[in-house]
Amino acid sequence: MSGDYARRIPPRALPVALAAIVGVLYATGSLLGWGGRAFIAWTEAGAAGAAAISLLLSSRRPDGPSADPAGAPGGIWRASWRWYGIAAASWFVGAVGGALAYGSGRSALSLSVPDLFYLVALVALVIGLVAPIRLPRDAGTWLRYAADTYVCACALFVLGWVALFANLYHRSGESPPEFLLELLYPLIDIVFVCGALPFVLGAARGHRRLAWMGYGALAAIAAADIVTTFVRLDGGGSAEDPSDILRLAGLLLLLLVPWTGPAAEPELPVDDIPEDVAAPAEECGRMIGPGLAPAAVAAAAALFIAGHSIAGNDGLEPAISIAAGSAALVLIARLAALLRENEALRRAVETGEEHFRALSESIDDAVLICDLDATVRHASAGALRTYRYTRDELLGRPLNEIIHPEDLPRVQQVFTEFLDEPSDVGPQDALRVSCRLRAADGTWLPTESTISRYKGSDGAPSRLLVTTRDLSERAALQRQVAHLTFHDGLTGLPNRSYFEERTREVLSRQASGGKAAVVFVDIDGFTAVNDSDGHAAGDQVLAQAARRLRANVQADDTVARWGGDEFAVLVQLPPDDRETHATVELAGRLLRVLSVDPYQVGNKHIVLTASVGIAFAADAEQPHGGGSDAGRRLRRGAAELIRNGDLAMARAKELGGGRVEVFAPHMHADVVRRLELGSDLQAALAEEQFSVEFQPVVDLATSRVTGVEALLRWRRGSEAVPPEEFIGLAEESGLMIPLGDWMLREACREVARWRGDSWDVGLSVNFTARQIAAPRFVESVAAALAETGLPPQALTLEVREEVLVEDADQNVERLSQLRDLGVRLAIDDFGTGYASLAYLGQLPVDIIKIDPSFVAGLGSDETLTLLTRTIVRLGSDLGLTVVAEGIERPEQLELLREMGCPRGQGFLVARPMAARRVESLVRTNLAGKARPGDVPLPLPG
Repeated sequence: MSGDYARRIPPRALPVALAAIVGVLYATGSLLGWGGRAFIAWTEAGAAGAAAISLLLSSRRPDGPSADPAGAPGGIWRASWRWYGIAAASWFVGAVGGALAYGSGRSALSLSVPDLFYLVALVALVIGLVAPIRLPRDAGTWLRYAADTYVCACALFVLGWVALFANLYHRSGESPPEFLLELLYPLIDIVFVCGALPFVLGAARGHRRLAWMGYGALAAIAAADIVTTFVRLDGGGSAEDPSDILRLAGLLLLLLVPWTGPAAEPELPVDDIPEDVAAPAEECGRMIGPGLAPAAVAAAAALFIAGHSIAGNDGLEPAISIAAGSAALVLIARLAALLRENEALRRAVETGEEHFRALSESIDDAVLICDLDATVRHASAGALRTYRYTRDELLGRPLNEIIHPEDLPRVQQVFTEFLDEPSDVGPQDALRVSCRLRAADGTWLPTESTISRYKGSDGAPSRLLVTTRDLSERAALQRQVAHLTFHDGLTGLPNRSYFEERTREVLSRQASGGKAAVVFVDIDGFTAVNDSDGHAAGDQVLAQAARRLRANVQADDTVARWGGDEFAVLVQLPPDDRETHATVELAGRLLRVLSVDPYQVGNKHIVLTASVGIAFAADAEQPHGGGSDAGRRLRRGAAELIRNGDLAMARAKELGGGRVEVFAPHMHADVVRRLELGSDLQAALAEEQFSVEFQPVVDLATSRVTGVEALLRWRRGSEAVPPEEFIGLAEESGLMIPLGDWMLREACREVARWRGDSWDVGLSVNFTARQIAAPRFVESVAAALAETGLPPQALTLEVREEVLVEDADQNVERLSQLRDLGVRLAIDDFGTGYASLAYLGQLPVDIIKIDPSFVAGLGSDETLTLLTRTIVRLGSDLGLTVVAEGIERPEQLELLREMGCPRGQGFLVARPMAARRVESLVRTNLAGKARPGDVPLPLPG
């Protein structure tokens, strides 16, 4: 058929249609009496032909060069169908030959060509039954198969002879060989029926119906041959032979075989077959013994022989004696073989039991054999060692007596369900259960047991095999691993993971009214201990600090090592607002115990302080609600609470340490802003968002502009970022060096242009400690001067006092190199306490700038006024130029003039301004509009 036709007609519709057509034709012909024996012969030929067409078409495989009849899904059963089809086709040829001869009777004494095709059909049908079976390879199995087949065939022959053919033999007058040739077809059929039975019984699951239908067709044809032979020997004519209905039934069974099996796959083009579809392996059947069938048939034959001997007058024929005797001998041989196999099996069972006992005695696991009510009947040496019972104490004892009471209900439930559950796999069906068992000394041992059940002769479970493993060592190891996972190895305190989980647990109980707070502690100066005395000394300090913290908190509070020299304390608070003050007091107490007493490190006593931060759960997100959102809110709330405590501690450390800080919302906002500004600094430098403003420095006596101080400005979009917010970030990120170099060149270029116009104006630029410590600091300043053309004596480098005191050797050396070039040096914010007045003469400075905090107190604070006057006089005596910063009120200006301070700057004098506005102010000075004694008017910024 073409592919289109196959798609239009379902594959299984053809056998049914053909069977229906054959059945209708046969029924119609029988009722109307068409054609006599010729019609029946042609009907048989038509049924055989229809069966051949159905089977051969259904057994087609998809086209492909690698098609293997036994490899693809259904391949072995298509092979079976092909043999069935060959059998039907052979029968068709034989039936057509018989129809042309107007007869279908067959005699062994006159074999014809159609008879040969009938024999080929029987052989092909048997091959079709054998094809899907995995055949054994050992000779013993084939010997048993031959013996069973022979006994079965002999028994059926004896039954047939006694019941049907004995009287016919006596009436025929033929010799025994001649009469046996008359029975050739029935004998061949009997051998085939008995020989095919083991292959039908061993058919694979899912294909047994196909096998039984083929076997039914073989049995029907065999029965038809027996009936035909009996009718012919009895002298009946062909019209009296009813065997045609049996043959037709067998052919119809073959015709319907494809209907019961898997349909053939549609023929697909090679390109349409998915490459990634692998053909699953099909299950093959196996040859099994017919069981009690030979013995049953032999017993029936014996009864027939006995009955015939008692009721009849004739003795047994030689054929019967030969068949029965040989069958008895074969049965005796089979019985001897069975006895040997039984003895071998008995020895194997005994050996297996010995091996089982040896194995159960040698392994450490406890092996018990129990009744269905869990009463112990056998206990291995491992069980006695594990539970430390004697054998008498354990045997006859129910297991529920040694199971922990808390585990017993659960174990009983699963045990009952296990026994009530239907099972057909025997010992492989096992139950795993974990519980605690009591040892002889009363201790409870964690165990894991595997329970297997066995079936007795009645098919029901009769015994239980219980294999129990002691998990005490594994449980101890798990506890140790859990402790190491959630605790710090140095201090023994819980670690960060445990603290985070504990915080989430405590916050989840806030719905009941409880509160929580976290206290973060950082030891000030701990890094110096590691650097000076080594990490072993630092570890001793951390261990002592951990003991002090643990000794000063409540039992239900959690103290953890957060990392490095940081600790965290989780405080659980009852629903009482007064407990907030108690938490602050606790933080103060922890600060004191960490700071007052020195730490013993070897023979040394080290005094350290601590920075403490507090955060309350009310400042974090509350985990109310339910579901997955509540879980996320809980995790987020715990993370925020911990973060807030860390921010409060960092704030305490920024303020100098040795103090307690409580979290405030602006701390988080400050941190977020610092992060945002830090991430934008690099882009701001690349996009030239920075600019330089100048604040004039004037001669206080003449109000003439003598110099300008360059100030860096950052306009972040529409926002002007104050320098105090981004200068520190630039220092931390390492951008201060390129940013400072850019500012120096821009300022030098602008002032050099002014000086080119004959404006005698100096430039002051602030430098940080990191800029001065840069490897090419001196070279970069010299390069900026050379590039812009600004004379070195016109540049003043301003540094804070700590720059000259800390790392004095390196910094002073570099600043001295610049002084040798002509660059002047100024101390900014002088008087804040880093440099003493006695040390001032030793520093390579030219200018000192009085800190604005001193100028702010002029006229209102006598002490500050006296200090300012002293600084001005000291500078004059040392030959240094003094500049007062932060002049904002007229009375401050008058006092500074009265003290003899030569120069000053501030908002009263002039605010920081762009370069073009500085030019206007300088032009005013050059035009002579500023007179001595005038107060310079600040220009709008």
